[in-house]
Order: sequence, then C-alpha cells, then structure tokens
Amino acid sequence: MDPQVGGPQAVDAQVGGPQAGAQEAVDAEAGDPQVGGPEGAGAQVGDQRPEARLERAVRVAEQALIEFEIAVETFRVEVENFSRLHHQKLGPMYARLDELDARIAEARAARTGDPEDLRRAQEARAAVLPMPGVEELFNDWIDTDGLSPEAAAMLTDRPVQPPKRVRPGEEARRLYRELARKAHPDLALEEDERKRREEFITRVNAAYARGDEALLRELSAEWEAGPVPAEERLGESEELYARLEWLAERKDMLSAVARELEESAIGAMLRMAPDDPDQLLEEIAEQLLAQVSERENELAGLVQ
Repeated sequence: MDPQVGGPQAVDAQVGGPQAGAQEAVDAEAGDPQVGGPEGAGAQVGDQRPEARLERAVRVAEQALIEFEIAVETFRVEVENFSRLHHQKLGPMYARLDELDARIAEARAARTGDPEDLRRAQEARAAVLPMPGVEELFNDWIDTDGLSPEAAAMLTDRPVQPPKRVRPGEEARRLYRELARKAHPDLALEEDERKRREEFITRVNAAYARGDEALLRELSAEWEAGPVPAEERLGESEELYARLEWLAERKDMLSAVARELEESAIGAMLRMAPDDPDQLLEEIAEQLLAQVSERENELAGLVQ
C-alpha cells in the first residue's frame, strides 16, 4: 500500500512515532549522519549537552508526527470520498436490484399462490423503500468535521462540489503534503498563530478532499504571502520532556483514528485496491450491472 495515500499504519511503522523519533535523534548525536531528520542532520555533533540532544529529539519527533498525521488525513479523505462516490454512483443500482427482487418475488407468488412465496414477496417489497433512520437521514449532511462540504455549500448558496475521484490526483497530493508540512498547527508558538494555522489547514483539507488543484495552488501562494512564522525555540529540559510526552499522546490518538478507519467497511474495501480505488468502484458497478441484467431476464421469464 502506498504509504503516502493508503493505510496510515504503514507510515506509522516507518516513522515509528515520536518516541522512536527521539531515539533516532539520540542515535544521530552518536554520529549516524543518516538519522535525525532535517533538524538533526544539520546539527553539530560536537554539542554533547543533554538539552541539545533532547531538543533534536523533539524536532525529529515533531516531523515524524506531522508525516503520520498527513498519512492519516489523506486516508480519511479517501475513505470519505469512497463512501460518498459509492452512494452516488452505485446507490441507484442497489435500488434497482431491490426493486427487481421484489417484482420477481411477486411474480413467483402470483404464479404459485404458495403462502410461503406470498410471505417472501411481502418481505422483498418491504425492503425496497424502508423507512430511513435518523442516522441515514443526516448521513449526507454530517461528517467527521461537522457539516459535510455539500451541506455547507447548500446553506451558503455556493455550488455543490462533490469529489470527482476517490483519490485526489498526484499534483493535489503533492500540494497538500507541502502545505500541511509548512502550515501544521503543531508548529505554532502562540495560541493566535495556532488558530490561524488551524483555520488555514481546514481550508486546505477541504480543497484536498475535492481534489481541487487550482485552489490548493491559491492556498500555497496565500501562505507564502502571509506573515513569516517565528521559529520555535524550545526551552528547558522539563519543557522538552513535556513536549515529547504530548507528541507521544497525540501519536497514540492518531493511531486509534487510523485503526478505526482501516477496520471500517470502506477502509477494508480500499485495502482491496490500494493502487487504484477509483477502478474498484468501476468494477463493482460492472458487477451490479451484470446482476441487474440477470434479474431482468429472470423477471421477463416469470412474467411470460
């Protein structure tokens, strides 16, 4: 599975999380030039102060966490896009199959008059238009971030822009990863800066979910033209250890989210086609069309 766009646990295994990142920084301090990330690689190995080594560990852990969070978000987008496109493209086919099954059962019951066939016909007909539950009524309006993009667009009189593909294009993925690394809220020093980054990343996530490359380029230009973020200056050992502990807790939370996504029904379907989930939708559609054709032939035979 592509670790950049597939299951986030694969990326988790690669980066090892904050604790592993901290150990890599310490290993880099011992003299390994390949370990330690962009911050640790350029550090002077002659500085043996515990605070300096710990600070490099925090830098590496931050980068590892950001990469893992990017992987989780890209996979979440794929799961939600697959779910929406599955409903939009295949929902009518499932409805057609239910209708044909009901007609076939009714035709068979009319021919035989058997009480059991009559019961089955009634059950098949009842399954065609079931009364939707509350969750089903609001499923297309609410997602993990609150109102879905489609619902928000309708409420603000903006044109609805459902996703065109399960997986955004390669350029959209590149732009998204670049923006997420630059504007990640965890890199903020002050609360106001964190809020600004969170609002910006929310817009980035929405553009990425739709695969809107043009908007992602506009957002990239907007970020570059914005205020220059201050570099984080980490303080005493207690603050550094607290930062590592917070990073580890956040990594555990993201791991739980990743497991939930991968163990969901849609996540399981995506794992069946890690290279091209959009093609999987087409294959399912072909199978459903074949089933519709079979049912129509069966119904025609019963009616004749």
